[in-house]
Amino acid sequence: MLNYRVLGFPSSISRKKNYAVPVDTELYDLLGVPPSASEDDIKKAYRKKAKEHHPDKNPNDPQAAQKFQEMAAASSGDPESRALYDESGMAGLGPGSGGPGGMADAADLFAQFFGGGATFFDLGGGGPGGGARRNKGQDTEVPYDVTLEDLYNGKSVKMNMEREIICSTCQGSGARGSAKPKECVHCEGKGWTFIQTQIAASRYGTARTKCTECSGHGSKLKEKDRCKKCKGEKTVEEKTRQEIFIEKGMPDGHRIVLAGAGDQQPGIPAGDVIFKLKTTHHESFERSGSNLLTNVKITLSEALLGFSRILIKHLDGRGIRVSSPPGRIIRPGDSIKLRGEGMPTHKHPDQKGDLFIVLDIEMPNSQWLQSVNKPALERLLPPKKPDMDPMPEIVDEVPYEEGDIVDVRARSFPAGSDFFDQGFASQFGEGDEDDWEDEEGDDYDDDDMGGEPECRPQ
Repeated sequence: MLNYRVLGFPSSISRKKNYAVPVDTELYDLLGVPPSASEDDIKKAYRKKAKEHHPDKNPNDPQAAQKFQEMAAASSGDPESRALYDESGMAGLGPGSGGPGGMADAADLFAQFFGGGATFFDLGGGGPGGGARRNKGQDTEVPYDVTLEDLYNGKSVKMNMEREIICSTCQGSGARGSAKPKECVHCEGKGWTFIQTQIAASRYGTARTKCTECSGHGSKLKEKDRCKKCKGEKTVEEKTRQEIFIEKGMPDGHRIVLAGAGDQQPGIPAGDVIFKLKTTHHESFERSGSNLLTNVKITLSEALLGFSRILIKHLDGRGIRVSSPPGRIIRPGDSIKLRGEGMPTHKHPDQKGDLFIVLDIEMPNSQWLQSVNKPALERLLPPKKPDMDPMPEIVDEVPYEEGDIVDVRARSFPAGSDFFDQGFASQFGEGDEDDWEDEEGDDYDDDDMGGEPECRPQ
């Protein structure tokens, strides 16, 4: 919190002569006024600076918008808020007051504290309601689920949509015939009213809110003067049929824009309808950019003697036949790359990524083992491994029991996904004996330990 200092005067001088000098003068400096400036002086300085730095007057200056917002922040203060700023700086204005560059809309700020708006000094923004003039209607974003097949092959989708269009009877005026709206009595035609908000402990300020009587328009029609078709709403609902094209190779999250297909409003162009693609889970394939990944099971015989067969059915329905090199033994987890069989590249569908296949070996079941000559099979297979040499001094016979790796990962110790893919030195203490300390010589009596264990059950 920023501090301030009070310049004292002799006791013979009236206390009204005492005044606080703020340490933080950043907002005053932005407007080019002294801290002792009156409210009128601040308003005049704001109008002058705002015109100078307005973005419309500085189209080639990328910093113009930021400077304009800073001017608004510097001028935004009723007497109570200004006193808080003089006393405590930006921190005294409450959460979100990190500095002039982070303040909100200029017209909103000015109107909140001075009762005006962008129309107060006519810088090209605002109307009834005091908000900035929009040059386009609001965009509508629609999430759309697509499959890998859709993104691989491309797809055309037709759908029924509903939107608001300008009423053809009243041409968007909302009025019946030549009837004219009357100024809203509640907000006096401004489109907004003031409410009191708490800005700090025991401190209250004024904030602007949309008029509830006229919905922020500043005027309203009598019931009998409203258009019969739109009931004074200026727009009516229309059902339309739209078509979007999902092109080959579009990435996940791609946005398909239907320009001008959004809701219409009088006086401004309609916004856009944006479809954002979301790829659904696929049972067989996984996408990584322009590449594809899948898993295929082969038999033990294929792993040892090779294979030549259709391994997969691709996303376009084609069968993909692959033959392994003669004499090549495949180990569990080996992968192969099929060049040019991945995803098409967006805008260049003739260029494709690669398809990676991870080969999993499917072991034979017990029924197969019962049906073969075991001695003959044993002679064909590589010999079994002998006992370790030299033999340990103590050997315990432990019963064989099947288990599930999930049971191990459910224990309390932190086991990562690669727990069994590396050594256990960090878990079970393998390594140099010097890294361990022998605590057998440490003597603890009951007095030192307080007669109780250091860790007790909760």
